[in-house]
Amino acid sequence: MTEAAAHRATFFRQSGWLMIANIAAGFLMWGVHFLGRATGKSEYGLFGTLLTVVMLVPSVPLQMVLTHQTARALATHRERELAGIIRMISFGLLALWGLAALAVLLFQGWIMQLWGVTNPLALWLTLPTVLLSLCAPIFLGVLQGRQNFFWVGWSMLANGVGRLAVAAIAVLVLGAGAMGMMSGVLVGTALMLGMAFWQARSLWRLPPLPFDWPGLLRQVVPLLLGFLFVQFLFTGDTMFVKHYFTEDETGSYVSAGTLSRALIWLVFPLATVMFPRIVHSAAKSEKTDLVGLVLLGTAVLAAGGAAGLALLGPWVIKLVYGPSFVAVAAAVLPWYALAMVPLALANVLVNNLLARSQFRVVPFLLLLALAYGGTLVWINRHGHSLTAVLQTLGVFNLLLLAICAWFTWGTKQQAREALVVAE
Repeated sequence: MTEAAAHRATFFRQSGWLMIANIAAGFLMWGVHFLGRATGKSEYGLFGTLLTVVMLVPSVPLQMVLTHQTARALATHRERELAGIIRMISFGLLALWGLAALAVLLFQGWIMQLWGVTNPLALWLTLPTVLLSLCAPIFLGVLQGRQNFFWVGWSMLANGVGRLAVAAIAVLVLGAGAMGMMSGVLVGTALMLGMAFWQARSLWRLPPLPFDWPGLLRQVVPLLLGFLFVQFLFTGDTMFVKHYFTEDETGSYVSAGTLSRALIWLVFPLATVMFPRIVHSAAKSEKTDLVGLVLLGTAVLAAGGAAGLALLGPWVIKLVYGPSFVAVAAAVLPWYALAMVPLALANVLVNNLLARSQFRVVPFLLLLALAYGGTLVWINRHGHSLTAVLQTLGVFNLLLLAICAWFTWGTKQQAREALVVAE
């Protein structure tokens, strides 16, 4: 077997394991949504909103930053500098969370009114979940950067098991509603963090060395912002729907969104394995052909998954959430699933660009995210439908894909043409 073939075999083995772990963890976490039948639409809609707050934590951007730094440090033998970076980011996030918790305390009444929350305990249960969600990607990123995908997968599985077990007991035995479901999210996230924290100990426990602050910021800031803008396109719609639509509509919308976002989690392992490999190759000026392979696999899986949801989604919603969810959810589900396909493809290209430190794309991602948020506000204020929200999401995801494709291939073509002219 050639070296290239061996690398591909390893890639598919690691991707396969992560895909199995991702699907299993996804089913376990999706199992929490079955409890929506027991809580009712109002409580389930509240749970969806609180869960979206946790999802809006830049966990993916943070994880990719640590993945990037870990892969670069291992490629250039700067492990002790990495230990200092891990500690600095951890303490910095803890301080930011403390300020955010203080802000929630000061503006608690306004936040509860905005989201329709009647029990302040729901907010205070969400806060520690947000803290753990901030910390977990640090150590998952270290494992991903080390290409220790075995324990990345098991950490995700621990999250799913803990989330479902605790939520089921809280809702079915104790009748805790949305707060019981959030308790499951809290425990599952804690288990995931604990496992990743322990498995990454050989790096974060090293005696730290000083590192290049300006150089670190030049890498971290665009990485964080780039992935953050993509995550906003992935999750931001639910926050707007909760504010502008009724509780019944929000509950049905959340059910459709849960199924549709599963498409991203299905294909995410391909980009997860690809990212540190490209960082490592870029740090050593090595060539790799992984992007085309990952893009093809993502396209096939995402398109097939979207078609399956369009056909079987209403039946699944009726089975999981009950007949009362079907009318609204079935109407928006095809649009939701379709909007996820270009986002899945764009995610691969964003991972490739940022892994290679090609940060010129980031300002364009910022403008796109701002335009998307502004368009959602305009649509919702003028009384448009849930379908219009998802059509907007689909259009902006297509624009995201076009921008990433241009910076992946269009700029290369321009560079080649400029070189020909110069010669």
